[in-house]
Amino acid sequence: MSAFSSIAKIPELKRRIIFTLLMLAVYRLGCQIPTPGIDAEALMRFFAAQRGTIFGLFDMFSGGALEKLSVFALGIMPYISAAIIIELLKVVIPGLEKLYKEGEAGQKKIKQYTRYGTVVIAAIQGIGIAVGLESMTSGAAHTTVVLHPGWAFRLMTVLTLTSGTAFIMWLGEMITERGIGNGISLIIFAGIVARMPSALIQTFELIKTGEIMPVLMVLLLVAMVVVVGFIVFVERGQRRIQVQYARRVVGRKMYGGQSTHLPLKVNTAGVIPPIFASSLLMFPATVAGFVHNEWVKWAADAMSPGGGVHDLVYVALIFFFCYFYTAVTFNPVDVADNLKKWGGYVPGLRPGKPTSEYIDKILTRITLGGAIYVSAVCVLPSILIRKFNVPFYFGGTALLIVVGVAMDTMSQIESHLLTRHYEGFMKKRMSRVRR
Repeated sequence: MSAFSSIAKIPELKRRIIFTLLMLAVYRLGCQIPTPGIDAEALMRFFAAQRGTIFGLFDMFSGGALEKLSVFALGIMPYISAAIIIELLKVVIPGLEKLYKEGEAGQKKIKQYTRYGTVVIAAIQGIGIAVGLESMTSGAAHTTVVLHPGWAFRLMTVLTLTSGTAFIMWLGEMITERGIGNGISLIIFAGIVARMPSALIQTFELIKTGEIMPVLMVLLLVAMVVVVGFIVFVERGQRRIQVQYARRVVGRKMYGGQSTHLPLKVNTAGVIPPIFASSLLMFPATVAGFVHNEWVKWAADAMSPGGGVHDLVYVALIFFFCYFYTAVTFNPVDVADNLKKWGGYVPGLRPGKPTSEYIDKILTRITLGGAIYVSAVCVLPSILIRKFNVPFYFGGTALLIVVGVAMDTMSQIESHLLTRHYEGFMKKRMSRVRR
């Protein structure tokens, strides 16, 4: 509580937090504004039958905006997709990699390319949604979702959804620049957390009716605290490689000679592997909703959440994307070259290739632990629902995002407090840092 009271004593930090909360309120307000030309009740009935499809995944990241087809229905996913595509293209296109290494000016250009890519992806998705909505029906009476189909509706939907995504992207950048925390991550965080009150109300109603025993609920609460603590522990986990810098004489001054470390995160890939894996697994169910074919239906049933085949394939895909995305985003050869350039070396190893091979070996081993950790958290909801009949969804990608964003935001608030000599949230850890 003393840390929270210290926030009010720092005008700049207080302004940043208030600005962040106001921007998130604007985002949540926009999620309630519907796109013109849609029968809202028919659309909600349609989405009620799409919980296990890719629409359900997108709706989770949009905070329920897709279910209502609001102006923010596409959410921030087009921006994330564009950023991932740019990241992957850096491996294929040498010019992008060179641009990235040019420093702040090059990164500004890459950010601009990401914005252009976001608009293009949002426009393509908007066209797909507009055309798909015209063919959607819901209920026994097969009520059409679109009131007046045609090119006027399609153009209006594309313009509305693309503008909404561009506005969310701007909100995220404003939060990052003038607020606290990473704006894009906080928008996803707000969309996921917005569904928690309804889940809590539903849980309390089940306890009142006797469908959930109070003892079971207490045990589940304890398990939730343990799981969250485990996620925090692993997300902060690092494998530190000792690095020694040689002494250099520049003019009359001597530089270097100090010893530091190279931190390698246990979960380098973050939440990208479960997002990719979920999208691939939900693809058969999404296609089965539009294509009536026996093979497609069989694949959708086999890959439906809660089954053993689904969990095995899910874990295998998470392992694949953990190693793939880590290999794309972290290059041991570049790290070894940079160490050699600045006079750094790992004790006992020669600079260059031996150092890169050593870093790659360690990264491969800790990525295995990270993949096991991500798989365990993502399979947890299926186990709770199947074995203990838990009526709510706990775990998976949503929990990883919520805990990760909360940790990052808290760290930024702590840095503001510590620069002005105020105690942070984690006093013991901060006192060790000071010593």
